[in-house]
Amino acid sequence: MNLRVLPNRLRSLFKEPSSPVAPPPITLWGRIWRTGAAFVIGLLVWIDVARHQLDQVPALFWVDLTLGLTALVLLQYWRRRPLAVAMTISIMGCLSAFSAGAFTVATASLATRRRWNELLPYIVVSIASSLVFYQVEPIQDSFFANLVSSILVVGVLVAFGMYVGARRELLATLKDRAERAEREQAMRVGQARANERGRIAREMHDVLAHRISLVAMHAGAMNYRTDLSAEEMRRTAGVIEENAHQALSDLREVLGMLRDDRSASIPERPQPTLRDVPDLVDEAQAVGMSVRLTNEVGDLDVAPEIIGRSAYRIIQESLTNARKHAPDTAVQVRLSGRPGAGLTVEVRNPLRVGVPDGREASLPESGLGLIGLAERAEISGGRLEHGRTASREFFVRAELPWPEPVAAGGES
Repeated sequence: MNLRVLPNRLRSLFKEPSSPVAPPPITLWGRIWRTGAAFVIGLLVWIDVARHQLDQVPALFWVDLTLGLTALVLLQYWRRRPLAVAMTISIMGCLSAFSAGAFTVATASLATRRRWNELLPYIVVSIASSLVFYQVEPIQDSFFANLVSSILVVGVLVAFGMYVGARRELLATLKDRAERAEREQAMRVGQARANERGRIAREMHDVLAHRISLVAMHAGAMNYRTDLSAEEMRRTAGVIEENAHQALSDLREVLGMLRDDRSASIPERPQPTLRDVPDLVDEAQAVGMSVRLTNEVGDLDVAPEIIGRSAYRIIQESLTNARKHAPDTAVQVRLSGRPGAGLTVEVRNPLRVGVPDGREASLPESGLGLIGLAERAEISGGRLEHGRTASREFFVRAELPWPEPVAAGGES
């Protein structure tokens, strides 16, 4: 053991706790063994003294026995009045050797509280009571020997009780730390689940908003266009049916992922990347949107999967917003960049022709979608900006990092 830390440990052992730990609840078995131990200890001490009492002072024999039994009864009320019960039993020790057992249990129990404002006067009273006992009882010994033995007995009992109290406090502290760690772990798990569900919700918004906007647009066309032929009506209805079924399928998958008992067993389907952007544009053109893609990147397969997925979701949400707020305008989609310089995604469309600024302000904004896009760009290490230009265009521009590819081999 390191001798340098020994004084600190001794100080912590005898230090009065700022917030004493409540003793554990006493059970029936606890009462029985404490009372039994007090009875046995008191009986062993009293047997040696009782012979002298019967020979010299017979009345003291019955007084000793009566006070000893009374001390055992008082010991049952220690939890209610610890200091009062211990003081009373200690004073009874002036005339009773039989109360030594109850005194032992009461002293050690009082010391477990580790309160010096209680212990100091109790120690003085206990030593004085012991010295009085040696003077009253017919036991011949020197005053100095009686004083030393009294101090040793009381000191050992107090030290043992304080050790028990310190260990009890340590165990309570460790238990509290363990419970707090479990609560913090549960909070971290709950936060991770909430973050994952938020990510799934953003994916659901990106996918379902695109599908539902297609369904709404074609349903609106069928409602207002009375000049459509039967073949055009069937084709439009087929597009609505296909997108509705796809939306239901996506919704069912997302809801299945949100279930706690199935989230770990359902694999995620392949996510779109930058190579799927032309298919997204073709799908928008097939439903009547005027969309033009300008690819300045070249081979879209060389873009990293994470950056490509973010770019795809940004373009998908921008096309959804354009279809919702400016369905009769031309949308420009531009991809540019290279490894090391970053990937730039830009989507522009003119504001709807013939709609006053007041009405534009009253249209429902896709604020959640744009917030989600900005968060997605920030998570990817880039940034996103959107707004209206002086030439009455709405734009969404994202700049995403595109690191240099790592060489397959290294220097030898």
